[in-house]
Amino acid sequence: MPGGSTGGRLRRDNAGAGRGALRHVRIAIATDAWTPQVNGVVTTLRRVGECLRAAGHEVRFLTPQLFRTIPCPTYPEIRLALAGRRRLARLLEAFQPEAIHIATEGPVGHAVRWYCLRRGLPFTTSYHTQFPQYLRLRFPVPLAASYAYLRRFHRPAARTLVATESVRRELIRHGFEHVVLWNRGVDSSLFRPRSKDFIADARPVAMYVGRVAVEKNLEDFLRLELPGSKYVVGDGPDLAMLRRKYPDVRFVGCQEGEVLASYIAAADVFVFPSRTDTFGLAMLEAMAAGVPVAAYPVTGPLDVVRHGETGFLHEDLATAVRQALTLDPAACVAYARTRTWTACADLLLDNLAPIDFASRPFTAEPAAAASRRGIE
Repeated sequence: MPGGSTGGRLRRDNAGAGRGALRHVRIAIATDAWTPQVNGVVTTLRRVGECLRAAGHEVRFLTPQLFRTIPCPTYPEIRLALAGRRRLARLLEAFQPEAIHIATEGPVGHAVRWYCLRRGLPFTTSYHTQFPQYLRLRFPVPLAASYAYLRRFHRPAARTLVATESVRRELIRHGFEHVVLWNRGVDSSLFRPRSKDFIADARPVAMYVGRVAVEKNLEDFLRLELPGSKYVVGDGPDLAMLRRKYPDVRFVGCQEGEVLASYIAAADVFVFPSRTDTFGLAMLEAMAAGVPVAAYPVTGPLDVVRHGETGFLHEDLATAVRQALTLDPAACVAYARTRTWTACADLLLDNLAPIDFASRPFTAEPAAAASRRGIE
């Protein structure tokens, strides 16, 4: 574990200050998922960053926007950074972070991990995506090989943060260490009960919100024989194909802000067919709007949905939809309001690994040494 950091002290007392006083710290967060992508990872990091800054902390995001990018194979809407190690080193040395968090396992994450290991700096990571399962849906890569790669990536971290207890147990079964929970929040001022008149189609309205991609298992929802109307809110590589294949479904594309919140609140049931999500933030947004969830009893829904109260989980998705429609919207709202982004940001802060500047100062590596090591 680099630096042997004990961690968990960045939100603690200042020297000489009263109990509970906050230290304002500089935090670098490396992520390959960033705007203009629209997904749970981007939403989580953006909202956590806002909360940390509101509390007086200084946050620097290291994202693909800082570098030249190329389209991701099979998913060109996602851009992969050509992250130069030398430039990242300059950015980190100028910022002098007191903690470094690596949110993703992509090129930016790898470059920052390399930097920390070279300089003996402690860092934390997070696991947002069921990468082995996603990759297996696109290429014939054995799950064991993907998990071996991920174990190697996360092993040097002081802690690896995951969204649910189910994911924590799964990673531990696959040999991961230092895995801790990092729950998610929801903006209950934006996602709240609203008029159902926003959608004028036949009731009940069953809705999916999220990426329109193979890993979301969306056709399990689209094939269902259900009364009323079906809506899909979101964009992705499978959108054009699914529009042609299911002409009776309303595909309204990617929506944000008040429009997105209005669509969700106008639904009668939120259908989440994915079997590979680590959390499923959209389910929490639906509950905040008073819309119960229908999903499979798998990782993600098992931890997010209170079965029989805020949603219904069943291996027959049509049964889950029918049962979810009988649930009390008020129970969904009450549960969602217990999840806040402020609490999510505080939990990240508590789990970061502080950098000891006295023993590991940020100093630029001489150009000659960098050249000998083959650094860009």
